[in-house]
Amino acid sequence: MKRSTSALVALGAVTAAVAGGVLFLGAGGGAGAAGEGTDGLPPATATVVRTDLVLSKTVDGRIDFARRRAVKSPVEGTVTVAAAEGRTVRRGEALYELNDKPVTLLYGPVPAFREMKKGHRGSDVLQLERNLRDLGYGAGLYVDTEYGEDTEAAVKRWQKHLNRETTGRVGRGDVVFQPGEVKVVSADAALADQVGPDAPVLTIASTQPVVRALLEQTDGALTARGTQVEVTLPSGKTVPGKVAGTVRPEGEDGAEGGGGQEGITVEVVLDGGSRAASGEDAEATASVTFVSEAREGVLAVPVEAVVALRGENGGYGLQVVRGRTSEMIRVKTGMTADGRIEVSGAGLRVGMKVGVAKP
Repeated sequence: MKRSTSALVALGAVTAAVAGGVLFLGAGGGAGAAGEGTDGLPPATATVVRTDLVLSKTVDGRIDFARRRAVKSPVEGTVTVAAAEGRTVRRGEALYELNDKPVTLLYGPVPAFREMKKGHRGSDVLQLERNLRDLGYGAGLYVDTEYGEDTEAAVKRWQKHLNRETTGRVGRGDVVFQPGEVKVVSADAALADQVGPDAPVLTIASTQPVVRALLEQTDGALTARGTQVEVTLPSGKTVPGKVAGTVRPEGEDGAEGGGGQEGITVEVVLDGGSRAASGEDAEATASVTFVSEAREGVLAVPVEAVVALRGENGGYGLQVVRGRTSEMIRVKTGMTADGRIEVSGAGLRVGMKVGVAKP
């Protein structure tokens, strides 16, 4: 499909678009009924074409990573190994070290909200056991919601491997649960910094690359999840994608930081995932074209060719020119884009010459 990068044109603006510079004529009309030039012919003509019409809007964007969020330490301590910016951290690896002990990433949707020990039950225990199993400490472990002796034994084996004290308990601040692997966006606490509850230690994000673009408040229709886009990356490569949703403006209520811009910040997921943005300059600007509607293979004429008809029935017409004569035919109008308007009607076909109100 051929795609335009013109500014979005409102579908309801057909009357306003065609009224200026055209004649208002009585309904019907035969040869020469709408003529403006000699012998009833218009001053200029255009050709009816079959084409694709696309409503779109192009704005600047920047490459980022989805679902940014801060990781805060639930306990007081000293950062003995700071987070490594740009690093991808996977299950079982340390995000950073506090008081010379690794804070380990594990997978799961439930946050680490308490110390876990023998006798505890809950969904957090279940996801801990699943992680122990997937990390290779599942021998003799029954994966359920109960923190039993088997769980304690598996935790001890894991702690021994990490060079930690083999308590069999998982203390608050020992682990961070996230849905999957993460990328370290920034180290908010440096080596030797003192951190405490609610103090951010690092900012993480999904490893899935996205493009963030700022739309105006009036562009709400383009922010719908699944809206198709085309992204021209800094390298010049064009990649298709779709709107994943909206995010809070930067710098607002603890979000990504930055400058409180007005508008709607949209997050676009690229087709092809991380491969699509591989090697791209994250500091450079990308170009994002949002496609709100597309019509393929329709008949179209310049907007200026459409005539608003007077009379009981009203509607729109085209002055069809055949040699030295012309005839007004009634048409239905559709989508408008790039100065062209979709038209349909009995007898209308590709290649016809139609009058244009202004040369």
